[in-house]
Amino acid sequence: MIRKIIKYPNSKLRLISEPVQKVDKSIRRLIRDMVSSMIKGHGIGLAAPQVGVAKRIIVLSSTLARISIINPEIVERGGDSLLEEGCLSLPKVLKIKRRSNKVKVIGLDIYGKDFSIDAEGLFARVLQHEIDHLDGILIIDEGKKYEIK
Repeated sequence: MIRKIIKYPNSKLRLISEPVQKVDKSIRRLIRDMVSSMIKGHGIGLAAPQVGVAKRIIVLSSTLARISIINPEIVERGGDSLLEEGCLSLPKVLKIKRRSNKVKVIGLDIYGKDFSIDAEGLFARVLQHEIDHLDGILIIDEGKKYEIK
């Protein structure tokens, strides 16, 4: 099912998403819906809050694969890059953002199993962008300093 992508200034985009406690059929259905919605919107990433669900879930699409991460967390960062970004929730808005050029993200896959991915370049940027959505952060917001615990 294709879900409507919420547009700024809808206050749901500012909610802090809750961790997923149990990965079940309803979560997998939401992920399928998010992938369909992302593709229909011609996006390369989508976070659950963008379809009105305050859960810590993101989906990404590259030329090689589609990836879903539940409860994603950035555990390593490296490098620095400054590039223009867009967002499905802020159509026609482009913003130059400083982000880490490399990241390592951990979380769960669609079966609730531990998942880890190392990314760099555009893929790392999309991961950071979508994880920001889970914390109510949009590309129009000033950058924040990141610390790895």
